[in-house]
Amino acid sequence: MIGAGEPAGRVGDSAPVTSTRPTALADGRPRPGDPLDPDAAVSVRGMVKRYGDRVAVDGLDLDIRRGEIFALLGPNGAGKTTTVEVLEGHRTRDAGEVRVLGVDPARGGRRWKAQLGIVLQSGGGDSQLSVRELLQARAACYAGPLDPDEVLELVGLTERAGARGRTLSGGQRRRLDVALGIVGRPRLLFLDEPTTGFDPEARRQFWALLRSLRDLGTTMLLTTHYLDEAEALADRVGVLARGRLAEVAVPTALGGRGTAPAVVSWTEDGVRRTAETATPTAFVQQLAARFPGEVPGLTVARPTLEDVYLKMIGEHA
Repeated sequence: MIGAGEPAGRVGDSAPVTSTRPTALADGRPRPGDPLDPDAAVSVRGMVKRYGDRVAVDGLDLDIRRGEIFALLGPNGAGKTTTVEVLEGHRTRDAGEVRVLGVDPARGGRRWKAQLGIVLQSGGGDSQLSVRELLQARAACYAGPLDPDEVLELVGLTERAGARGRTLSGGQRRRLDVALGIVGRPRLLFLDEPTTGFDPEARRQFWALLRSLRDLGTTMLLTTHYLDEAEALADRVGVLARGRLAEVAVPTALGGRGTAPAVVSWTEDGVRRTAETATPTAFVQQLAARFPGEVPGLTVARPTLEDVYLKMIGEHA
């Protein structure tokens, strides 16, 4: 499988970035007033979108690096859908600068749109056409599509190529949605709540598929309400709250997770005890000295991504 204008063996643009990228803030966002980053897959400065008197997106500054999976998190009404629709060229902004793959989405033509893949919450699975026919029909819309059979192999649907779309399981339909999204050789793939309704096994199989696409060089913007999904997939996450970007970070560092105190719990004298400590290793060593063997019921936990996310959106509510 090959991307447009690239050597065989990868999809999209995975060339190493050797740019003059502006110095970002500590949390990964560009500094206010920085120019657009010409090396980013997505570069946004001061984007504003209003619906009447309501401001849906309020001065968004964001860079998404080429070849990364970026998860955009936020409660309903935070501005995620509006942001993604502006980036896709489906909605106009009221202010700010935006470049997606080097092009202003408001003026993106057919050639630019052909570089995007979009996987919505519902796709082409409910169809009387076969999986291969659906993919062939989509491929015919592009000047240089990927081979449909190669795409079926990549998403694990080769054995279901002759099956009608409506007969697929939920997980198989989602794989078909991704196949339809990537058959045009996208450099940037938008994924809107991709695993809604999946069972746990199907979700993990789908995550493996997305990781394989990233390894092939495809940049992805993921919106999801599943915090474990963001932690499992995303190179970085951004939290939108009330139309503003509260923070951008790798999942393990969001909201200070990496340096937050740990909570140590154990059972002693028949009573469940807990303690908060910034040095859990030393604390557990001291605790272990009080017991002849294993510390009963010992657990050590730091804040989860869900913990810090809920705290962040609560603070911005």
